[in-house]
Amino acid sequence: MRVLVSGGAGFIGSHLADALVAAGHRVTVLDNLSRGRRSQVPEGACLVEADVCDELEGILAEARPEVVFHHAAQIDVRYSVAEPLEDARVNVLGTVNLLQASAAAGVRRLVFASSGGAIYGDTDERPTPETHPLRPASNYGAAKAAGELYGQVYAQLSGMGFVALRYANVYGPRQDPHGEAGVVAIFADGLLRGQLPTVNGDGVQTRDYVYVSDVVAANLAAMSAPPGSYNIGTGVETDVNQLYSELARITGVTAPARHGPAKRGEQQHSCLDASLAASQLGWTPRVGLAKGLEATVAHFRETLSSGTLR
Repeated sequence: MRVLVSGGAGFIGSHLADALVAAGHRVTVLDNLSRGRRSQVPEGACLVEADVCDELEGILAEARPEVVFHHAAQIDVRYSVAEPLEDARVNVLGTVNLLQASAAAGVRRLVFASSGGAIYGDTDERPTPETHPLRPASNYGAAKAAGELYGQVYAQLSGMGFVALRYANVYGPRQDPHGEAGVVAIFADGLLRGQLPTVNGDGVQTRDYVYVSDVVAANLAAMSAPPGSYNIGTGVETDVNQLYSELARITGVTAPARHGPAKRGEQQHSCLDASLAASQLGWTPRVGLAKGLEATVAHFRETLSSGTLR
C-alpha cells in the first residue's frame, strides 16, 4: 500500500515509518526537518523535505498515498501559550492544508495524531473516556481539538475516512530532550549528563505514559479500523515525582529532584480510558512503564556515548 507520514523524520513518525517499511508498504515521509532528523528516515522510504503549510497538492498527487498519517506538528504546550499564532499556523492551518491536499488526491484514509491529555484538560473522570467534554487548557489542546473537527468535516465532504488517535504522554527512544514536552526524555538526558532536571511545581501532577511501539501499533490498527476518535493510553497514572524516582534509580542517581515554579497551561492530571481502542481497533498497550523506561534510558545512554544525541 502507498502511505505518507507527515513528520516522519521525528520521534513517533520515524518509528511509524520504520514499521510501515518493514510491513512492505511504499512509504513517503513528509518533513521540514526543523525537529526531525534525516538519519531517522528508514532506508526504503522516500523523503520529501517540505512543511505542512507549503503547497502540498502536487506532492500528494505524485506520491498517490492511499493512507496518510499526520504527525507533523508544533508539540510544545508551553510554546503554544507563548506563541499562539505560530501554534495555530502549524497545528490548525497545516492540518487543514494536508486534509485539503489529501481529499484532492483521493486519499482513502487519514490518521491524525491528536492529544488525549491536552484536548480534555483537567477532567471529572479518570481514566477519561472519549465521551468526556473537551476542555483544553492550552492553545495546543485547542488546536488538536480543531484538527479533529476539521477532519470530521473533510470526511463528510470527501468521503475520506478519518481516524483521530488521542495519545497519552508518548515516550521512548528518539524523543528529543531539548525544548519539547517529553518529560521522560528531558529527565533521562539530564540525569545521564549529571544534570539534575527541574520538576515544575510540586510534582504531584499525573500523566498516563504510553511507550512509542504501542503507539505505532495503534496507528497500524487504525489503517483498517472504523473511523472515529480513540484514546491511546494505558489507564495508569504516574506523578512526576514517581517518574523522577524511577529514572533516577535506573540511571544510578541518588540526589533528589529540584523543583521550580508551575507552568502556565499545564494541566494537573491526565489518564485515558482506552477500552474503545481495545474493542474497535483490537489494541491494548503491551509495554509497561518500568520496561519502557529501561529501554528509553538504554537508548539515551547509547546515543550519548556515541555523540549522536542533539
